[in-house]
Amino acid sequence: MKRYFFIGIAVILTLALALVAYGTWLNVSDEKQIARRMDERTLMLTGAQAQKRSLRPMVEMDAVRLYSENMADTVALVDGRIIEMYVTKNSPVRKGDVLMRLANDQIPLQIQQAAANVRRMEAALAQATNAYHRQQRLMAKEATSKEKYEEAEAQYLAAQEALAEAEAQRAQYLVQEERQNVVAPVDGNVLLIYQREGSYVQGGTPLALVGDFNRLLFSVTLDDKYTRHFSVGETAELHFPAQAMNKAYDTEYAAGNQGKAEKIFATITEITPPLSEPAGIRRVVCSVDNRARVLEPLTYNGVSLRMRDSYECLSVPLSAMVDASHEEVFVVNPDGTVNRREVKAGANDGRYIEILSGLTEGEAVVVESFDGLEDGMKVDVSIEEKTANNKGGKG
Repeated sequence: MKRYFFIGIAVILTLALALVAYGTWLNVSDEKQIARRMDERTLMLTGAQAQKRSLRPMVEMDAVRLYSENMADTVALVDGRIIEMYVTKNSPVRKGDVLMRLANDQIPLQIQQAAANVRRMEAALAQATNAYHRQQRLMAKEATSKEKYEEAEAQYLAAQEALAEAEAQRAQYLVQEERQNVVAPVDGNVLLIYQREGSYVQGGTPLALVGDFNRLLFSVTLDDKYTRHFSVGETAELHFPAQAMNKAYDTEYAAGNQGKAEKIFATITEITPPLSEPAGIRRVVCSVDNRARVLEPLTYNGVSLRMRDSYECLSVPLSAMVDASHEEVFVVNPDGTVNRREVKAGANDGRYIEILSGLTEGEAVVVESFDGLEDGMKVDVSIEEKTANNKGGKG
């Protein structure tokens, strides 16, 4: 019995060892098969060729502050009460036009007193002049003393100074009277009226805001990869989000505008430092044609600027750039594998991006679908276009 018992135990142990060995062999075999399949797998991807395309640079700007060079407050130059208003909001005015009139009860009295004082000084000067001329004649005949002559001369000179002072005082009051007329400081439209008719204001109080919005300006700091294609006098199109076109000053639209469909153009007026000097970044100042009165001097978000003139350059789809800094792409090798490559990129038009170095014409790059993609992976790339038909990207 013991012999059969030990034989049974041996058989069981043998079967257990065989099962363990078989399981180990299966694991090793499966791992090898998985590894082989991973090595042999081919990813299905979309690609595009680096080609010469026509590119119109586009700059996306987070925020643009438009401002007017002709925009100023009209202030009261004297104390007084507003007795007449000659304009309303949005009234067109020229520089020097009277907007409103103040009344200061003291100024007419001061002018009257100054006029009376001038007349007294004129009479005193006439008397001093006669006395002085008489002493001159007597002195010529040696019929008076030198002391009396010099005294008459001093009185004559003092009377002249007194009259001049009285006339200056009167002129000052006349200026104060003229300053009761509040005039426009610049050409433009009355944007805001701060005070109402009948209000009493002190000198220096703002009364109205006048501005000319036909021409607005803005400045933006750009990388030289964009500005090297710009030139002073060149025009560009500005695109604003529809929700950003609200008005803060509630100015009136000009005739002939097309509202949200209005094409807004900007002209480059200044590039600093100039393009003739090497620089990494430059400040670009643009003048905006706003005769349609669609815009106001405000900060607008999400504005894009697209140059009207295009240039031909080597480019790839913007979606081929792996990183946000536009410095890497996945290149498709002739053997069907891919590898990550550094490139130097330039301007883009929202759809294609200029390649300055790192790629040659005809090379294929992967477009999007970068998750899990690594150097050396085999790919089956479907090229999305064979010829360049780009006319400047979207927009």
